[in-house]
Amino acid sequence: MTEPETPPWKEGWKPMEGPGGPVVAGNPNWVKGMKSPNPAGRPPGLTPQTKLVQKMLENADGILDAIIAKAMEGDSASASLILARIVPALKSQAQTVQFTFDASAPVSEQAEAILTAISTGSVSPDVGRQILEAVNALSQIRASETLEARIAALEEKQS
Repeated sequence: MTEPETPPWKEGWKPMEGPGGPVVAGNPNWVKGMKSPNPAGRPPGLTPQTKLVQKMLENADGILDAIIAKAMEGDSASASLILARIVPALKSQAQTVQFTFDASAPVSEQAEAILTAISTGSVSPDVGRQILEAVNALSQIRASETLEARIAALEEKQS
């Protein structure tokens, strides 16, 4: 196998060097074989953040009961917190649109049909953009399938 050609912008490039070799993630002043800057290692026990999470988990039932009680008393912040977990957020949905469209036509004709529908007001611009993106994705899939078939045909010819 041949060596890949180096692009002109990368000629003469060298990785950054530290005192004992290339710089890697972590402490740039420390290199392998050097004495550790933290010989004792991580201190034993839990970090303060882990302790806080454990304490919250131990009291989770009480916290939940308090939030529910406040919501029942009329606290809107507590009520919205509970409702956000119970009722899913509404997502906007585009209306169904109808216009003349030939799915078997070339991609350029499909795009023209969509743009015509947008310009005549049959389709809103944001929905038209979504349809164009879908047509573009489909055309890329078709191009990949075509290339795959052509490669398979070439490989079959060679064998």
